[in-house]
Amino acid sequence: MFKLEKVCKIYKSKENSVLALNEVSLQVKDNEIVSIVGPSGSGKSTLLNVMSTISDISDGAIIYDEVRLDDLSSDEAAAFRLNKFGFVFQKYYLMPTLNVYDNIVLPVILAGRKIDKMYMETLVEMLGISDQVDKMPDQLSGGQQQRVAIARALILKPEVVFADEPTGNLDSKNSENVIHLILDCAKKYKQTVIYVTHDEKMAALAERTIEIKDGKVIP
Repeated sequence: MFKLEKVCKIYKSKENSVLALNEVSLQVKDNEIVSIVGPSGSGKSTLLNVMSTISDISDGAIIYDEVRLDDLSSDEAAAFRLNKFGFVFQKYYLMPTLNVYDNIVLPVILAGRKIDKMYMETLVEMLGISDQVDKMPDQLSGGQQQRVAIARALILKPEVVFADEPTGNLDSKNSENVIHLILDCAKKYKQTVIYVTHDEKMAALAERTIEIKDGKVIP
């Protein structure tokens, strides 16, 4: 379970400081599907980034599975992310020099694990890209590239899947398909999903929606 206690995030520059998160406290249960909504610049992506240890916090505490994430060193946080979390972003971030198969299994190689070929086959079949594994990223449509990114996020069977505007670059039909794929996979593999979206229809698919405005969670 995730627990945030009065989490603050301040972005500092020479000219000024911006309070991106203002004493945010919340909990997310295991296997819960949560959407995060709010206006542009409200702190949605910042909240996702601090929960996933991509970004440090300025004050407060973040606990996951009894581990104080804000106390981890950068190396410890990186290892924790690799083994516990999966990420799907608005941009696909596929390696252009690797084919689909190698893009998907890259986290497995980085983690020094053995590829679970049966799971890999099940995953690409479920995502509808089993016939695309030998292709290069530039041979795929946007929707197909995002499916590859989802497979890469799930290949290590993460406990938590973070998704930051995962359908932002897709048309409405592909957007709906992609968000359903993420949620279907999460339910199948009993994963927690926390995703940011500006689309009310997409947000409503979650079990719970957290609204954030001016860096604060709206009760």
